[in-house]
Amino acid sequence: MEELTKTEERIMQLFWKLKKAFVKDIIAHIPEDPKPPYNTVSSVVRILVSKGFLSYKAYGKTYKYFPVITKAEYRKMKMKIILSGYFGDSPVSLVSFIVQEESLTREEIEELKSIIKNIE
Repeated sequence: MEELTKTEERIMQLFWKLKKAFVKDIIAHIPEDPKPPYNTVSSVVRILVSKGFLSYKAYGKTYKYFPVITKAEYRKMKMKIILSGYFGDSPVSLVSFIVQEESLTREEIEELKSIIKNIE
């Protein structure tokens, strides 16, 4: 599975949310105005099909698309890329970064401690 571009990822987020959709449905759920042209979104969707992220069911000349890769599967792959590319494959470095940079609340830190204790 390959990493998605930012545009592809934004479109996939909508498919994960909607489960199944026509291109017009995706355009309707894009938050910004003006909406991107139909052909632009359709091209991105076809790329996602060619990359194996989406599949479709044909209804005449219209296609209803649906995710083949779950959000959890993609998140796992993406985290491996982040972990290896930015944190030297060290989960400790990643968690340390999050704790220091994200200004976690006391409750969030306690929740992390609880998760770690439950794993042990």
